[in-house]
This record gives sequence, C-alpha cells and structure tokens, in this order.
Amino acid sequence: MATTTQKSGLTFKHKVGYAMGDLGGCMTFALMGAMVTRYYTNVLQVNTAVLATLLLVWNIWDAVNDPMMGALMDKMYAKHHNKNGKFRPWLLRAAPLLAITSIVFWTVPTLFDGYTMLVVLFFCKILYEGCYTMFNIPMGSLLSAMANTDGERAALSSARGFGSMIGNVIPMMILPQLLAKFGDTSKAFGIGAAICASIGFVFCFLHYYWTEERNVADTPKEEAANVKFTDILSVFKKNRAFLALCIHGVCICCMQYVGSTLGTYMYSDVLGNIGIMSLASVVSMPLSIVALLIMPKLAEKFGLEKVIRTCLLIGCGLYMGLFAVMMLFSVPAIVYLVWSTMASGIASVSILMQWGLVGEAIDYNELLTGKRTEGSIYGTFNLSRRIGQTVGNSAAVLALGWIGYDANLAAQSAGTLTGIKALCVLVPGIFLVGSWIAFRFVWNITPEIRAKMAASKAAKSAQ
Repeated sequence: MATTTQKSGLTFKHKVGYAMGDLGGCMTFALMGAMVTRYYTNVLQVNTAVLATLLLVWNIWDAVNDPMMGALMDKMYAKHHNKNGKFRPWLLRAAPLLAITSIVFWTVPTLFDGYTMLVVLFFCKILYEGCYTMFNIPMGSLLSAMANTDGERAALSSARGFGSMIGNVIPMMILPQLLAKFGDTSKAFGIGAAICASIGFVFCFLHYYWTEERNVADTPKEEAANVKFTDILSVFKKNRAFLALCIHGVCICCMQYVGSTLGTYMYSDVLGNIGIMSLASVVSMPLSIVALLIMPKLAEKFGLEKVIRTCLLIGCGLYMGLFAVMMLFSVPAIVYLVWSTMASGIASVSILMQWGLVGEAIDYNELLTGKRTEGSIYGTFNLSRRIGQTVGNSAAVLALGWIGYDANLAAQSAGTLTGIKALCVLVPGIFLVGSWIAFRFVWNITPEIRAKMAASKAAKSAQ
C-alpha cells in the first residue's frame, strides 16, 4: 500500500503560486467561454448547425482526454517516480504550448475560407484543448499534493478562486474594448488573443516556480501495476461525494456556458450596448473578493457544502427574478449587468470553492480504496465539467438557430430577442437547482467521516 510523505509549512508563496495557475490558464480559456461563439458566427461565418456538430465532436474529445491525462500522470509517476514531482513537470511542458496554440486558434483559421477553413479550425481547436488539458489537469491535481489539512485545502481553494477571478476578468476587459473599436473582425480577436496568451504564459511559469508538491504518495514501484486506467470506475460505485461533485460539475458548467456563450448576444442584440460588458468586472470582482475572504470562516462555522448550497439557491432566485422583470419591463443595460452579475457571482461561489471539496473527495477515496490517484479523480471531475460545457455550449449554439438568430440582420425579431432572454437568464437558474440537489441529497461526507480520513492519513504518514 502507498504511504504518504508530508512536508510542513504551506507558505504565502505557495498560495500565491497556486493562484497563478488558474490565472494563467483562464487568460486564454475565458475567451473560449465568453467570446468564441461570436468569433465562429460573426468572423468565420460558420453555420450554426455545422458549428453545433463541431462543438459536439470537440467536447467529446475534451471529455475523453481529461480522465486519460489524469490517469496517465498517476500511472507514469507510479512507474518512474520522477524526482521533480508527479504534476509540476507537466506544467513546464504545457505552458509554452498553451500560449502558442491559443494564438494560432484565433488567427490562422481567418486566413482560409469554406471547407478548408473548417478543417483548419477543427484541428486548431483540438490542439489548443489538448494543450490546455495538459496544463489544467496537473494544475488542479496539485492542490491535493500541496494540502495536508482541511485548512490548507480551503486556503488553496481561495487562492485558486482569486486567480480564476482575475484570469477571467482581464480578458473580458480587453476583448470587448477591441470589439467596440474594431468591430467583429479578425484583427480584434487576433490582437486580444495574443495579448491574453502572452500574459497567461508569464503566470503559468510563475505557477510552476512558486509551488511545491508537499504531500507525495510514495507508491512502491512493484505496486505500480495496481494503478490502472479503470480505477475510476470503482470510484463512481463507492464514492458518493465524488458522484455529487460530478453532478454539480455538469449542472454548474451548463449554467456557466449557456450564459457566457450567449452573453454577447444579450448585450449587443437585446440591450444594444456590447461595450458595457467590460464593466461587469467592476461588479463581479469586489463581490468575488468578499466571498473568497469570508468563505473560509463561513465554511468553518456552517460547513463548506452548506454554504455552497445556500449560494446556489440565492443565485437561482436572482436569475428567476430577473427573468420575470425582463418579461414585463424594458431593463436598462446597466441594471441587467449589475443584477445578472450578482446572480452569476453568488452562484459561482460553488465554482471558486469546489476545489477543496475535490481534495476532500480524493482523501475519502483513499480511505475507501487504499489508492491515492489524484490525477484520475481530478481528470474525471473535469470530464463531468466538460459534459456540462458540451451540453451548455452546443445547446446554446443550436438554440440560436431555433430562435431564429441571423447574424446578417441589422435587428433581430421580437421572438428571437425573447429567446435570448430565456437562454441567458431563465435556463441558468434551472441548472442551479440541479447543482443544489447534488449537494443536498447525494454528498455524504460527515464530520465522522472526516475524522476517519484524518486518522488514516496520520497513520500512513507515521509508516
């Protein structure tokens, strides 16, 4: 059985370094969530039906390669015991590839037309997503290798939340201004992508240099064969907490990607002011900062999963209320921006803080199975998030066609505008209910189980 070697002293540098990981990754990935559909439809002029098919294929591949990457890291480390760590060597390899493939994706397809453009676009997206997976899976798995206690997991989750928040805000300040200045052009998207990729590259390297794998699973080489790609199947059978996280991952990403995929259409076509999107950070950043600062104390008093459930319900209520108001009245762009940003921001506390629960599910799985497979579990959790992304993103794009959106029209029909409102406001609220159900009725880690996990980890450390 594997033993665990623990190093003491999670430092401020470790926390900042861990925050740099999601900050750097989100500098390019945020564009994929909020701006890429407009790039497809308004710059590349991809038909919505063709685009929905491409998105389905892309996201199926993304869903498959996440757990494969995680299992590969577990298997490689169990076999070779790289002296530089289990996860950090992958970060060093992936960072430059992530920056390069991001720039290529937003520029190279614009040089082609017709079927050739579609083929080039297809492979550019495949390359970018492969490199993002190569960076994101070890970055996320690193939390469990750095944190030895519940307090450390909460601290690193908060740090990652800060990094994610900043990494998502900066691109959304840069690109809308470029679109407002240059319009929906390849120049605007290309310049924005190059700026974001360059900034992200720097932060990704800071993540590598300022982190340390303190909690190392010392699996004997003779037991390496016991680490299998199929181990994750037993996790779904035995680990209810992990199952709850996966359900949450599907629902919360559906909420997130439906809203972000169609956000530009709401601001541009319904509200008539796409430039105001840059101000969303003025509302979201202070809200996220306050949430991340007080979350550890609230979690300590009430329990992290209970606090997350409450935030999900509040976010759902805000979305439903906004939709009702928009059906009755003409809502100014600034009112929509503040209201919707508060709804998504409060609901997204679950996204910012879910990583601590993933670490807890990893510890719980080690208690149940005797194996510590951070990569496989984190990769499979990402699989659930990719499924949510696929459903949210692909369905949103298909829905654009269903509601009659036409990029060539100067103004959309009343029915189309109503459809955009429903997709951007009502649908996210519905998905939040599903996420709440997962934590209310499926999650099963109690204080008694936490005590057993702590005792098991202490016993292995003493071996």
